[in-house]
Amino acid sequence: MKKRTFFTAAAPVLVFTTVAFNTIKKNVDVEASTIEWTGKKITGSAHHGTIQLKDGYLNLTEDGNLIGGEFVMDMNTIKVTDLTGEYKEKLEGHLNNDDFFGVNNYATSKFVITEAKQKSDDVYTVTGDLTIKGKTEPVSFDMTVKENTASAKINIDRTKYGIRYGSGSFFSNLGDNTINNNFTLDVNLKF
Repeated sequence: MKKRTFFTAAAPVLVFTTVAFNTIKKNVDVEASTIEWTGKKITGSAHHGTIQLKDGYLNLTEDGNLIGGEFVMDMNTIKVTDLTGEYKEKLEGHLNNDDFFGVNNYATSKFVITEAKQKSDDVYTVTGDLTIKGKTEPVSFDMTVKENTASAKINIDRTKYGIRYGSGSFFSNLGDNTINNNFTLDVNLKF
């Protein structure tokens, strides 16, 4: 009787261990995937642009459930899409310098999924570590995963990564030049 009890108790552990090792790694098609950013002033005026992925993947169970992943963004690819000419070049230069992303010293930013909880059939609450300018902070957001696509809208507080330029939280008398601490990434991934 004791042998059966031990076997019955051990069986779920063996099944769990087997399932944990049968993950599917889906590599991101970096050419087909897009990341669009939006930054706003407190007056509501906004700038928009893009940034490219350098590398990335999602880990899924055999049943297609999200369990992990990692993404690397190429910070040298920051582009402004709502301006042209001299103003576009100036803003892109400013975003690349140390006031913002300091791409000469920090050529990549990285996001690593630490937890994914299924919210509904295709939607997961994702928590992970986002590293920008060498600083790592936790971030949570909802991600929709369907077949060979994944999408998310991520709000990021730039001041947590030492990006304080134009922040009303750190500088006074900025008036209409105050820049919102949060920026948004609209992420659409293809696998």
